[in-house]
Amino acid sequence: MNTTLPKVSLITTTYNDAANLERIMEQVAGQDYENLEYIIIDGGSTDKTMELIRQMEKRMPGQVRFRSEPDKGIYDALNKGIALATGDIIGCCFDRFAHKGVIRRMVEVMEQEKTDGVHGDLYYMDGERIVRRWHQGQGSIRTGWLPGHPTLYLRREVYEQFGMYKTDYRIAADYEFMVRILYGKKVRLSYLPEILIYMSYGGTSTNSLGAYWRSFREGHRALKENQVPFAWFTDLCRTGRVLMQFVKK
Repeated sequence: MNTTLPKVSLITTTYNDAANLERIMEQVAGQDYENLEYIIIDGGSTDKTMELIRQMEKRMPGQVRFRSEPDKGIYDALNKGIALATGDIIGCCFDRFAHKGVIRRMVEVMEQEKTDGVHGDLYYMDGERIVRRWHQGQGSIRTGWLPGHPTLYLRREVYEQFGMYKTDYRIAADYEFMVRILYGKKVRLSYLPEILIYMSYGGTSTNSLGAYWRSFREGHRALKENQVPFAWFTDLCRTGRVLMQFVKK
């Protein structure tokens, strides 16, 4: 292992979803970045999750850390993972990397540009069909811009300075966190203009109109709590950006 590279902590949360966890583990093991720590936060599964974790420990000796106990939802589990992480850079892994060099490329651009984090492009997928294209580039929270959360990797100092995810948000704690750290350019990000993640469409905030509405309401609350002026303007801009992601290119 090349320990001269910054250590990257990857966090996966899971609960009674062994088949999907096995798929994600394959993605992590397939990355060509050497100084990698893999953290698995399990909500106390009763399927073969623990068997898979033990197998992963053997496959990546000394690189796997885990916790298995009941939690209060995905954001509580992510907070546990962040607290457990020992890496210089922290990211989440729930989906499919676009290629085996994704983590290496993200670290390279952060190191070259001396920034606090990095993000890139992603596709939402229904099987092998592209449903939504997330190409946001750089921008301003005020005009509805934000990074694709699955592609957001941050230096641990960001969490130390700004805190973790607020668990009283049920759907949009990731959005609130990004507004908190990015409004006013408090945290400086690099942008990698490449497809980094293929994300399964139909997650907690996208699986129904009701979920969209709950996410929208929590997003509005996040803007208000972080003193973003004219929050409804930002809501409208953000909605427009999302709708444009469904346009075929």
